[in-house]
Amino acid sequence: MLQSSLNWLSRNGNAGLVRQGLRGVEKETLRVTPDGELAQSPHPAELGSALTHPYLTTDYSEALLEFVTPPYRSNAAMLSFLSDLHGAVHRALENELLWPASMPCIVDTDRMPIAHYGPSNEGMLRTVYRRGLGHRYGRAMQAIAGAHFNYSPPADFWPAYRDRRESSEPLRQFRSAEFMGLVRNYRRCAWLVIYLFGESPAFCKSFRPEGHALLSELDAGTWYAPHATSLRMSDMGYRNKYQARLQISANSLDEYVGGLRSALTSVDPHYERIGVTVGGKYRQLNANVLQLENEYYSSVRPKPAAGSGRAAAQLERYGVEYVEIRSLDLNIGEPLGMSESQMRFLEALLLYCLLADSPPIEPSEQREIDATELAIAREGRTPGLRTTRLGRETPVVDWALELVEGIAQVAELLDDGDRTYSAAVQSCRDAVRDPELTPSARLLADLRATGVSFFQYALQRAQRQREHFLALPLDSDTAQHLADSASRSATEARALENESSESFDEFRRRYFDKV
Repeated sequence: MLQSSLNWLSRNGNAGLVRQGLRGVEKETLRVTPDGELAQSPHPAELGSALTHPYLTTDYSEALLEFVTPPYRSNAAMLSFLSDLHGAVHRALENELLWPASMPCIVDTDRMPIAHYGPSNEGMLRTVYRRGLGHRYGRAMQAIAGAHFNYSPPADFWPAYRDRRESSEPLRQFRSAEFMGLVRNYRRCAWLVIYLFGESPAFCKSFRPEGHALLSELDAGTWYAPHATSLRMSDMGYRNKYQARLQISANSLDEYVGGLRSALTSVDPHYERIGVTVGGKYRQLNANVLQLENEYYSSVRPKPAAGSGRAAAQLERYGVEYVEIRSLDLNIGEPLGMSESQMRFLEALLLYCLLADSPPIEPSEQREIDATELAIAREGRTPGLRTTRLGRETPVVDWALELVEGIAQVAELLDDGDRTYSAAVQSCRDAVRDPELTPSARLLADLRATGVSFFQYALQRAQRQREHFLALPLDSDTAQHLADSASRSATEARALENESSESFDEFRRRYFDKV
């Protein structure tokens, strides 16, 4: 199916149907003091309300900023806006810094401030949800940062592709089914993204003082795993033992929504023992397997169009509008935490996942997928590493090169008068052939060459990146737009507080009736 689709797109200018798709990012980063400790200060008032601001919010902690771009038709425009957001934030932070790595700064989990969204019921929902995450998974895990890449092909692609596939399905159902095929294929090859872009093979000992059997001491302040790519994506990061048991099928949108609903409505005995309210105070929103849809820590999520309402219900009613890719570590060497070359590769990869044949994932294959992801995160640069693929032992390098060759064909379609997409894929092909070219290997090489600890290295980068963004001009129109957004968000948050006439108990009950 891949080759016939590529042939179709290569004819009569059809390549324009997949160029200029919509893409955006969500990037998390910790606010830290000049000494590299987690900031205890509240979310800066100058940035507006984290509850209602369209571009600047917080994740688990009050100190964990999240940058959100709107969808753009070019990577350059999207990254330019993200750069403007960083400039505005740095100007509002005074002497605080933004931590450039996925693995955290010095964090005292007992003093980690949970994000606060005000007294409105919507704000309380978000705060209690985060309180529950801390009780369920521990606060240390919540200090790990990453980036998400959101993508959808251009709107004109879908009717043309439906005609090419000779489908009579309504466009919404056709689009959703094809997106679910993309989701399955991304699950199959998410390990390649972890290998190529993972940059967390080491971390400060303050994060895990007790160490781990996989870890060695790089220096007095740093643990590292010699062949790891992304400890963030390992069992020392977001791969926790409770969600490892959670299997939500992506074999159809109905199965996905059904699995999500089951997790959202099924009580988990472990979480039940935590308690929902203790001493009159909420510890978590409920004792179910998932409190909310966002608690599902998958490598990829099908997403509905932005709007009000529960995500499961929105998916069921309106279908899949885009996909959210969640496997990206922050790129420490890039001020934005990501590069345009990475974005180009991801776009080509996602189109490859869409166009390639995507059979259902059986439970046995899902177990292989999970095992491969964990192995790549923990030891992906091990020479001669092999993994199991559809019951057969396969050299990781051979599988990676096979995937990259298919992605390279898609990149040629995306090249529009230049070779920028093909060049992005070539750099990834080089990194497959030579693991020393991966970000994880380069980070360890830098740490050894400079002789500084991971903590010192990241702090120095944070200081340089602050200087970088403060030196960039912010044009008056953009500055005014961001100032207006902050002011409007504060007004909207106050309005929500004034509208909260019902009790949080009643609001919560009504909210969960809508799953």
